[in-house]
Amino acid sequence: MRHRKLVLLLGLALLAFAAFGTSMAAADDQPQPIDFVHNVSDAPAPVTGTVWANGPKVKTGQAICTTATSDAANVNTDCEENGPHNETSIAVNPTDPNNMIGGLNDYQLSINPGGHVGETVLSRAHVTFDGGRTWSEYPLYSSSTYQATGDPAVAFDADGRAYYATLGFRFVGPTNAQSADVLVANSGDGGKTWDVHRVAAGSGVETSVGDFLDKEYVAAWGHGNAIVTFGDFRQAQKGAVVSSNIYDSVTHDGGQTWSKPTKISDSLDEAFGSVPAVTTDGRIFVSFLNTPFDRLTDPTAVDYGRDDYMVQQVDPQTGAPIGTASDVGEVFDGAWDYPWAFGRTTYQDSLFRTWAFGNIAADPTDPNHLAVAWSDMRNSPGTPPLSFADPYTVTTNSDVIVSESFDGGQTWSTPAAYTIPGDQFMPWAAFDYAGTLRVGTFDRSYDPSNHEYGYSVLTGPPAAYTSTKASTALSDPTKNDRWFAATVNPSFPFATTFLGDYSNIAAIPGKAGVDHGVVAYWTDMRNDATFGSRAGHGEDGYFAALP
Repeated sequence: MRHRKLVLLLGLALLAFAAFGTSMAAADDQPQPIDFVHNVSDAPAPVTGTVWANGPKVKTGQAICTTATSDAANVNTDCEENGPHNETSIAVNPTDPNNMIGGLNDYQLSINPGGHVGETVLSRAHVTFDGGRTWSEYPLYSSSTYQATGDPAVAFDADGRAYYATLGFRFVGPTNAQSADVLVANSGDGGKTWDVHRVAAGSGVETSVGDFLDKEYVAAWGHGNAIVTFGDFRQAQKGAVVSSNIYDSVTHDGGQTWSKPTKISDSLDEAFGSVPAVTTDGRIFVSFLNTPFDRLTDPTAVDYGRDDYMVQQVDPQTGAPIGTASDVGEVFDGAWDYPWAFGRTTYQDSLFRTWAFGNIAADPTDPNHLAVAWSDMRNSPGTPPLSFADPYTVTTNSDVIVSESFDGGQTWSTPAAYTIPGDQFMPWAAFDYAGTLRVGTFDRSYDPSNHEYGYSVLTGPPAAYTSTKASTALSDPTKNDRWFAATVNPSFPFATTFLGDYSNIAAIPGKAGVDHGVVAYWTDMRNDATFGSRAGHGEDGYFAALP
């Protein structure tokens, strides 16, 4: 998917592509530097040769399956066991903290009698009513309107009504989909039964004129109030993207009706990757990435293509922007900051795609206290300027970055890094109910070779923090993956090319100013999976509760 920024950078990418070597060139001869869209339609297929199929027949309100009850520190929430899971989102019911909902990209795979692999990607609600010991999977849809849904995001309002946002895709060929719709389902019974509504409709297909909607996220508050934000990539001839803007829509009747989408990114036309947050006094702030035009004018500059993190306040009743967006700080995610694989940014000895995407969080003890977290390469020594570096020839050190505001988003602290060895990536911030900043992150500091990752929760700001290992086992994305696998370097066979684009944490509801506690939900590769004739590391959604 090309954006105007992609078009400007593509020529340089092709010139530099020789640095990838022959094996990398054979895998992808059209690398596209700087990714804007991240969803299931542009992710690799989990198994080579997979074709789109119709999903299994299910009925909303009826559990597809249920896990065995476990008292382990880490619990796998998957019980279907017929494909990978990634892009985990979790929310805790404020009226019953034992009720939690996890959202994931859920891949359903099958082998037909002719040996062909059929695939659907229909997100499930992974639901627990006993604090995470037992999980059941419930479908969002009973029909086959969409062959794929993805980019899951979940939230509860104050009454315990759940909201589950996804993108919906209809495929018109093996590799081409109609532009996504933004869908939000709501549930009044803790996540068992869902009622789905289309909030915004895409237009055209991925290779035509139209509007490609991407990367929606949802937040909820009060009695039946919720907001969903999303990116709108305006496409010209042959799908060339000419602008990207952030829109929002709100509901005040529990998700039955939604307002007409409102553009909130003002005059910024390179905006993407939005997440909303609601303060305790009812204000709404939306974080997103934006590429300043002056970082697109000099391809030889070290900061070429870098983004800024922005925060826009919006009206909770209408979703309309209030004032102009504030600039939180520069993000070190430009053309020359990462190594590259298959035309996408990655890390040392790795092929899986990554980006700087993070989120905004609001302090429940102080409505003026906000934090934005992301990850970038400002402290990485391994990506020389003006070279699309081969990931197998560099050392990387991606760090989690945080900036805070104490005046309701008007001003922001200088972005600061958690200086932890190795790569930390795909962070997610949340304040616990005591008002302490917590940040979940994939964390390679547990492996001196910077290959395997655990999942960590950082407590406190970068100047004074502790790190807690949430995962009880490490995951290795650099080799022996059963899903999304590719071999570029023979020392790293079957490396994963896709881990999803985010995972997250959520606060456990309690007494404001007193109670600590968060739950973490991440993509984990500790379990082996067998499909067809080959076995390898799987991808599962794992859960942990931390004090």
